[in-house]
Amino acid sequence: MSKPSIPSGTRDFSPAVVRKRQYIFNILRNIFELYGFQPLETPAMENLVTLTGKYGEEGDRLIFKILNNGLHTITKESEKEKLATEWEKVLSKAYSSPTVTERALRYDLTIPFARYVVMNQNDLAFPFRRYQMQPVWRADRPQAGRYREFWQCDADVVGSTSLMNEAELLCIYQAAFYELKVPVTIKVNSRKLLAALAELCGMPEKMMDITIALDKLDKIGWDGVTKELTERGISETGISQIQNIINVTGDNDAKLNQLEALMTNSPAGLEGIKELRTSLSYYGSLAKTEWTGSIDVDISLARGLNYYTGVIVEVVCDSEKVRMGSIGGGGRYDDLTGLFGLKGLSGVGVSFGIDRIYDVMEQLGVFPDQVATGTKAILLNFGGANEEYALQILKQLRDAGIATELYPDSSKFDKQMKYANKRGVTFVLLPGDEEREKGLISVKNFSTGEQKMVSVADCIHMLQ
Repeated sequence: MSKPSIPSGTRDFSPAVVRKRQYIFNILRNIFELYGFQPLETPAMENLVTLTGKYGEEGDRLIFKILNNGLHTITKESEKEKLATEWEKVLSKAYSSPTVTERALRYDLTIPFARYVVMNQNDLAFPFRRYQMQPVWRADRPQAGRYREFWQCDADVVGSTSLMNEAELLCIYQAAFYELKVPVTIKVNSRKLLAALAELCGMPEKMMDITIALDKLDKIGWDGVTKELTERGISETGISQIQNIINVTGDNDAKLNQLEALMTNSPAGLEGIKELRTSLSYYGSLAKTEWTGSIDVDISLARGLNYYTGVIVEVVCDSEKVRMGSIGGGGRYDDLTGLFGLKGLSGVGVSFGIDRIYDVMEQLGVFPDQVATGTKAILLNFGGANEEYALQILKQLRDAGIATELYPDSSKFDKQMKYANKRGVTFVLLPGDEEREKGLISVKNFSTGEQKMVSVADCIHMLQ
């Protein structure tokens, strides 16, 4: 029998990992609720027509299509053919025949959210603020920080054009990464500036080609972007114009002033600059002084998804210890629900890359020590009357809200201690003969090696 395995690009999560991930989710959930967002969940699979054509050419290629069930129906039509041959036929038609694949695993949470809003528009109070934490799937090549199955965590506001929403989402990013102890830079740009950039190149019809190439700047560098722009038909003069614009320097005000001077004759560009200024002004009114992340206007920021129309955002980790792509991103989409027949409903949202954030936090070592174990203390089991005494203490500790477990068997002392050590708990409680007779409990701190006999009340106070 072959060894069991899991599909490439997927992972099992151990109890310790799950607890750390829940730590991230809980922090984000509390922040979303603080900002008035409501929870939402959608199905793992959507109708294929719901997803295709929404993510651009490259995104569509990464959608996981699901073969229709009922292969037996096909085989009945030609019972003499082998099943393997049937599968070959099915697979050959899988990407072209709607009778073979009509559904797909969700690629992100935004398009399903738009579909949900359209289907439930009469029951929702607009503006509708929702957050969503669920897995998504992409048929990508697995590599460090990139998986085929991974979790996203989104926050969106739909039904409002106010740029105050952009500012609040920037605040959510700042609050979250400050609490998670991850140093970040939050890059902001506008798709309207990218449209203006295409106009300045004299090739407004090439806006998406320019965007797709610029979106790879961090990965392939300017030389790589230049090569791709050339392959996509951008002239040498146009490429030079792009380079001049993305190389503007200074603080955000200085950058916006320089861009304004360069885009004087572009209504779209001036509108994008105005939106960025307004968003940053709102943010300045809401931001807390202790937040450590920087907000950086970056004209090279592209975000490769077709549906963004205004301000766009991306988050990267600042630490030199970490080599990782974006760990969050989003932007304004003026007519996303129009894809499903509901016109004129503007929205804006951001996404947290949970798996990448987890990897970054592991590399930085910023998870609290207790998060991975859950259990705060383990009671050893010495059997007989001592076991009865341990059960009484167990109840008192749990009644006090302290996560505690009692080793279920009166095994050898060394075996129980090894178990406690392997579980990674800080405190081991020893309810032996002397402790039971005196109504006390011995507490051993694995971190310091210290052991002392205390009252149950003092033990509870110590563990709390």
